[in-house]
Amino acid sequence: MTTNLDTLATALYVKADDLLKASPQLAPWRPKVGMAPQLSDAELVTLSVMQALLGFPGEARWLRYARAHLRHLFPYLPQQSGYNKRLRKSVGLVRNVLRALATDTAGWTDDIWVVDSTPVECGRSRETVQRSDLAGWAEYGYCASHSRFFWGLRLHLVCTLGGLPIAFALAGAKANEQQTLLEIFAVEPALLAERPGQTLIGDKNYFGAEFEGQLAAAGVHHLRPARKGEAERAGAELFKPLRQVIESINQTLKGQLDLERHGGGTVTGVTVRALQRLLALTAAIWHNAKADAPVLRSLTAYDH
Repeated sequence: MTTNLDTLATALYVKADDLLKASPQLAPWRPKVGMAPQLSDAELVTLSVMQALLGFPGEARWLRYARAHLRHLFPYLPQQSGYNKRLRKSVGLVRNVLRALATDTAGWTDDIWVVDSTPVECGRSRETVQRSDLAGWAEYGYCASHSRFFWGLRLHLVCTLGGLPIAFALAGAKANEQQTLLEIFAVEPALLAERPGQTLIGDKNYFGAEFEGQLAAAGVHHLRPARKGEAERAGAELFKPLRQVIESINQTLKGQLDLERHGGGTVTGVTVRALQRLLALTAAIWHNAKADAPVLRSLTAYDH
Protein backbone atom coordinates (compact mmCIF):
# COMPACT_ATOMS: atom_id res chain seq x y z
CA MET A 1 0.00 0.00 0.00
CA THR A 2 1.32 3.43 -0.93
CA THR A 3 1.03 6.52 1.22
CA ASN A 4 -0.56 9.33 -0.77
CA LEU A 5 -3.73 11.33 -0.40
CA ASP A 6 -5.78 9.37 -2.94
CA THR A 7 -5.03 6.00 -1.34
CA LEU A 8 -5.79 7.39 2.12
CA ALA A 9 -9.08 8.85 0.90
CA THR A 10 -10.07 5.59 -0.77
CA ALA A 11 -9.19 3.48 2.28
CA LEU A 12 -11.00 5.88 4.62
CA TYR A 13 -14.11 5.93 2.42
CA VAL A 14 -14.24 2.13 2.35
CA LYS A 15 -13.78 1.94 6.14
CA ALA A 16 -16.52 4.52 6.81
CA ASP A 17 -18.87 2.96 4.26
CA ASP A 18 -18.41 -0.52 5.76
CA LEU A 19 -19.02 0.89 9.24
CA LEU A 20 -22.28 2.50 8.10
CA LYS A 21 -23.43 -0.66 6.33
CA ALA A 22 -22.79 -2.69 9.47
CA SER A 23 -24.31 -0.07 11.79
CA PRO A 24 -26.68 2.18 9.79
CA GLN A 25 -27.93 3.79 13.01
CA LEU A 26 -24.63 5.69 13.20
CA ALA A 27 -25.63 7.84 10.22
CA PRO A 28 -27.17 11.26 10.94
CA TRP A 29 -30.94 11.13 11.18
CA ARG A 30 -32.91 12.02 8.08
CA PRO A 31 -36.55 11.44 7.05
CA LYS A 32 -37.34 8.04 5.55
CA VAL A 33 -39.32 9.73 2.80
CA GLY A 34 -37.45 12.03 0.46
CA MET A 35 -34.45 12.20 -1.80
CA ALA A 36 -31.22 10.55 -0.68
CA PRO A 37 -28.27 12.93 -0.44
CA GLN A 38 -26.05 12.98 -3.50
CA LEU A 39 -22.94 13.09 -1.30
CA SER A 40 -22.98 10.00 0.91
CA ASP A 41 -22.12 10.14 4.61
CA ALA A 42 -18.92 8.15 3.98
CA GLU A 43 -17.94 10.63 1.25
CA LEU A 44 -18.69 13.54 3.60
CA VAL A 45 -16.36 12.14 6.28
CA THR A 46 -13.64 11.53 3.70
CA LEU A 47 -14.04 15.03 2.25
CA SER A 48 -13.74 16.61 5.71
CA VAL A 49 -10.54 14.70 6.47
CA MET A 50 -8.99 15.76 3.18
CA GLN A 51 -9.88 19.37 3.99
CA ALA A 52 -7.95 19.17 7.27
CA LEU A 53 -4.96 17.36 5.74
CA LEU A 54 -4.64 19.82 2.87
CA GLY A 55 -4.83 22.83 5.19
CA PHE A 56 -8.05 24.56 4.15
CA PRO A 57 -9.64 26.05 7.30
CA GLY A 58 -12.27 27.91 5.23
CA GLU A 59 -15.03 25.76 3.74
CA ALA A 60 -15.82 27.98 0.73
CA ARG A 61 -12.21 28.01 -0.47
CA TRP A 62 -11.92 24.27 0.22
CA LEU A 63 -14.94 23.44 -1.94
CA ARG A 64 -13.60 25.61 -4.78
CA TYR A 65 -10.36 23.64 -4.62
CA ALA A 66 -12.22 20.32 -4.48
CA ARG A 67 -14.29 21.20 -7.55
CA ALA A 68 -11.12 22.00 -9.48
CA HIS A 69 -8.97 19.06 -8.34
CA LEU A 70 -10.99 16.27 -6.69
CA ARG A 71 -13.81 15.50 -9.10
CA HIS A 72 -12.28 12.06 -9.72
CA LEU A 73 -13.06 11.24 -6.08
CA PHE A 74 -16.24 13.26 -5.51
CA PRO A 75 -18.50 13.53 -8.58
CA TYR A 76 -20.94 15.65 -6.58
CA LEU A 77 -19.93 18.42 -4.19
CA PRO A 78 -22.44 20.51 -2.19
CA GLN A 79 -22.44 24.27 -1.78
CA GLN A 80 -20.73 25.74 1.27
CA SER A 81 -23.93 26.08 3.33
CA GLY A 82 -25.00 22.51 2.60
CA TYR A 83 -21.55 21.15 3.42
CA ASN A 84 -21.50 23.09 6.70
CA LYS A 85 -24.95 21.85 7.74
CA ARG A 86 -24.14 18.23 6.86
CA LEU A 87 -20.88 18.38 8.76
CA ARG A 88 -22.45 19.84 11.91
CA LYS A 89 -25.09 17.11 11.88
CA SER A 90 -22.39 14.45 11.61
CA VAL A 91 -20.66 14.96 14.98
CA GLY A 92 -21.62 11.48 16.19
CA LEU A 93 -20.62 9.83 12.93
CA VAL A 94 -17.20 11.51 12.87
CA ARG A 95 -16.62 10.40 16.46
CA ASN A 96 -17.55 6.80 15.62
CA VAL A 97 -15.34 6.67 12.52
CA LEU A 98 -12.48 8.08 14.60
CA ARG A 99 -12.88 5.30 17.17
CA ALA A 100 -13.18 2.63 14.46
CA LEU A 101 -9.87 3.73 12.94
CA ALA A 102 -8.13 4.01 16.31
CA THR A 103 -9.17 0.52 17.43
CA ASP A 104 -8.01 -0.86 14.06
CA THR A 105 -4.49 0.43 14.78
CA ALA A 106 -1.92 -1.55 16.77
CA GLY A 107 -1.19 1.53 18.89
CA TRP A 108 -4.64 1.24 20.48
CA THR A 109 -3.28 -1.44 22.82
CA ASP A 110 -0.20 0.55 23.93
CA ASP A 111 0.24 0.41 27.69
CA ILE A 112 1.63 3.97 28.00
CA TRP A 113 -0.48 7.08 27.51
CA VAL A 114 0.34 10.76 27.78
CA VAL A 115 -2.17 13.45 28.72
CA ASP A 116 -2.13 17.21 28.27
CA SER A 117 -4.38 20.12 27.38
CA THR A 118 -3.79 22.77 24.74
CA PRO A 119 -5.58 26.07 24.01
CA VAL A 120 -8.22 26.26 21.28
CA GLU A 121 -8.66 29.99 20.75
CA CYS A 122 -12.15 31.10 19.70
CA GLY A 123 -11.88 34.89 19.46
CA ARG A 124 -9.58 37.85 20.03
CA SER A 125 -11.69 41.00 20.05
CA ARG A 126 -13.91 42.12 22.90
CA GLU A 127 -16.81 42.44 20.44
CA THR A 128 -16.42 38.79 19.45
CA VAL A 129 -16.43 37.70 23.09
CA GLN A 130 -19.61 39.66 23.78
CA ARG A 131 -21.50 38.44 20.71
CA SER A 132 -20.28 34.86 20.41
CA ASP A 133 -22.65 31.92 20.85
CA LEU A 134 -19.74 30.24 22.65
CA ALA A 135 -19.99 32.59 25.63
CA GLY A 136 -20.51 30.56 28.78
CA TRP A 137 -18.46 27.66 27.42
CA ALA A 138 -15.48 29.55 26.07
CA GLU A 139 -13.72 31.76 28.63
CA TYR A 140 -10.49 33.61 29.29
CA GLY A 141 -7.50 31.49 30.21
CA TYR A 142 -3.71 31.51 30.30
CA CYS A 143 -1.30 29.24 28.44
CA ALA A 144 1.92 28.93 30.46
CA SER A 145 3.72 27.05 27.65
CA HIS A 146 3.42 30.05 25.33
CA SER A 147 3.06 32.79 27.98
CA ARG A 148 -0.18 34.17 26.57
CA PHE A 149 -3.75 34.83 27.56
CA PHE A 150 -6.54 33.68 25.24
CA TRP A 151 -10.31 33.44 25.02
CA GLY A 152 -11.65 30.05 24.13
CA LEU A 153 -11.44 26.41 25.13
CA ARG A 154 -8.90 23.74 25.89
CA LEU A 155 -8.58 20.41 24.14
CA HIS A 156 -7.79 17.76 26.76
CA LEU A 157 -6.15 14.87 24.96
CA VAL A 158 -5.13 11.38 26.07
CA CYS A 159 -3.00 9.69 23.42
CA THR A 160 -0.32 7.10 22.87
CA LEU A 161 3.36 7.96 22.53
CA GLY A 162 2.86 7.58 18.78
CA GLY A 163 0.21 10.30 18.80
CA LEU A 164 -2.88 8.10 18.39
CA PRO A 165 -5.85 9.82 20.10
CA ILE A 166 -7.44 7.60 22.74
CA ALA A 167 -9.84 9.97 24.50
CA PHE A 168 -10.43 13.71 24.50
CA ALA A 169 -12.68 16.51 25.66
CA LEU A 170 -13.25 20.18 24.90
CA ALA A 171 -13.71 22.29 28.02
CA GLY A 172 -13.56 25.93 29.06
CA ALA A 173 -10.14 27.53 29.28
CA LYS A 174 -10.24 27.51 33.10
CA ALA A 175 -11.62 23.99 33.53
CA ASN A 176 -9.73 21.94 36.11
CA GLU A 177 -7.42 19.52 34.30
CA GLN A 178 -7.62 16.79 36.92
CA GLN A 179 -11.41 16.86 37.05
CA THR A 180 -11.70 16.93 33.27
CA LEU A 181 -9.48 13.87 32.97
CA LEU A 182 -11.52 11.97 35.56
CA GLU A 183 -14.71 12.89 33.71
CA ILE A 184 -13.22 11.62 30.43
CA PHE A 185 -12.66 8.24 32.04
CA ALA A 186 -16.05 8.33 33.78
CA VAL A 187 -17.79 8.72 30.41
CA GLU A 188 -15.97 5.65 29.06
CA PRO A 189 -15.18 3.40 32.03
CA ALA A 190 -14.26 0.53 29.70
CA LEU A 191 -11.12 2.41 28.62
CA LEU A 192 -9.48 1.69 31.98
CA ALA A 193 -11.45 -1.41 32.99
CA GLU A 194 -10.00 -3.26 30.00
CA ARG A 195 -6.42 -2.06 30.71
CA PRO A 196 -5.36 -2.85 34.28
CA GLY A 197 -1.95 -1.36 35.04
CA GLN A 198 -2.12 1.28 32.31
CA THR A 199 0.61 3.92 32.67
CA LEU A 200 -0.48 7.54 32.29
CA ILE A 201 2.09 10.35 32.10
CA GLY A 202 1.09 13.95 32.70
CA ASP A 203 2.70 17.24 33.62
CA LYS A 204 2.81 18.97 37.01
CA ASN A 205 -0.80 20.14 36.71
CA TYR A 206 -2.08 16.59 37.14
CA PHE A 207 -1.53 16.41 40.88
CA GLY A 208 -3.44 15.94 44.13
CA ALA A 209 -3.80 13.08 46.59
CA GLU A 210 -7.51 12.57 45.90
CA PHE A 211 -7.01 12.75 42.12
CA GLU A 212 -4.14 10.29 42.16
CA GLY A 213 -6.05 8.04 44.52
CA GLN A 214 -8.96 7.84 42.08
CA LEU A 215 -6.61 6.97 39.23
CA ALA A 216 -4.93 4.30 41.34
CA ALA A 217 -8.33 2.84 42.25
CA ALA A 218 -9.06 2.57 38.53
CA GLY A 219 -5.83 0.64 38.01
CA VAL A 220 -3.81 3.50 36.49
CA HIS A 221 -0.11 3.90 37.21
CA HIS A 222 0.21 7.69 37.18
CA LEU A 223 3.55 9.39 36.55
CA ARG A 224 4.26 13.11 36.72
CA PRO A 225 7.19 15.41 37.56
CA ALA A 226 7.61 16.51 41.17
CA ARG A 227 6.15 19.88 42.05
CA LYS A 228 8.10 22.47 43.98
CA GLY A 229 8.70 21.23 47.52
CA GLU A 230 7.99 17.59 46.70
CA ALA A 231 10.50 14.75 46.82
CA GLU A 232 11.71 13.37 43.49
CA ARG A 233 9.15 11.01 41.96
CA ALA A 234 9.62 7.74 40.11
CA GLY A 235 10.30 8.01 36.38
CA ALA A 236 11.80 11.50 36.57
CA GLU A 237 14.34 10.70 33.85
CA LEU A 238 11.50 10.05 31.38
CA PHE A 239 9.55 13.24 31.83
CA LYS A 240 11.65 15.68 29.81
CA PRO A 241 11.74 13.65 26.54
CA LEU A 242 8.12 12.55 26.93
CA ARG A 243 7.03 16.13 27.55
CA GLN A 244 8.40 16.91 24.10
CA VAL A 245 6.30 14.06 22.70
CA ILE A 246 2.97 15.54 23.81
CA GLU A 247 4.06 19.02 22.76
CA SER A 248 4.92 17.63 19.34
CA ILE A 249 1.51 15.95 19.05
CA ASN A 250 -0.24 19.19 19.96
CA GLN A 251 1.88 21.02 17.40
CA THR A 252 0.78 18.56 14.72
CA LEU A 253 -2.84 19.39 15.51
CA LYS A 254 -2.23 23.13 15.62
CA GLY A 255 0.60 23.70 13.17
CA GLN A 256 -0.27 21.20 10.44
CA LEU A 257 -4.00 20.66 10.97
CA ASP A 258 -4.90 24.26 11.93
CA LEU A 259 -6.77 23.41 15.12
CA GLU A 260 -6.80 27.04 16.30
CA ARG A 261 -8.02 28.26 12.89
CA HIS A 262 -11.18 26.18 13.14
CA GLY A 263 -13.58 29.03 12.32
CA GLY A 264 -16.40 27.62 14.45
CA GLY A 265 -18.82 30.06 16.05
CA THR A 266 -21.21 27.67 17.80
CA VAL A 267 -20.78 24.77 20.21
CA THR A 268 -21.56 22.22 17.49
CA GLY A 269 -19.41 24.04 14.96
CA VAL A 270 -16.31 24.08 17.17
CA THR A 271 -16.90 20.49 18.29
CA VAL A 272 -17.12 19.02 14.80
CA ARG A 273 -14.10 21.00 13.60
CA ALA A 274 -11.98 19.74 16.50
CA LEU A 275 -13.18 16.20 15.76
CA GLN A 276 -12.35 16.76 12.09
CA ARG A 277 -8.70 17.48 13.00
CA LEU A 278 -8.49 14.55 15.41
CA LEU A 279 -9.97 12.26 12.76
CA ALA A 280 -7.46 13.49 10.18
CA LEU A 281 -4.57 12.73 12.56
CA THR A 282 -6.02 9.32 13.41
CA ALA A 283 -6.65 8.49 9.75
CA ALA A 284 -3.05 9.34 8.83
CA ILE A 285 -1.65 7.19 11.66
CA TRP A 286 -4.03 4.34 10.74
CA HIS A 287 -3.11 4.47 7.05
CA ASN A 288 0.62 4.79 7.74
CA ALA A 289 0.41 1.72 9.99
CA LYS A 290 -1.34 -0.29 7.27
CA ALA A 291 1.33 0.82 4.77
CA ASP A 292 4.21 0.03 7.17
CA ALA A 293 5.42 3.61 6.98
CA PRO A 294 8.50 4.30 9.15
CA VAL A 295 6.92 7.30 10.95
CA LEU A 296 3.26 6.79 11.83
CA ARG A 297 2.46 10.41 12.71
CA SER A 298 3.94 11.86 9.53
CA LEU A 299 1.43 13.82 7.41
CA THR A 300 3.89 14.75 4.67
CA ALA A 301 2.50 12.26 2.16
CA TYR A 302 -1.00 13.72 2.51
CA ASP A 303 -0.56 17.49 2.61
CA HIS A 304 -0.30 18.12 -1.14
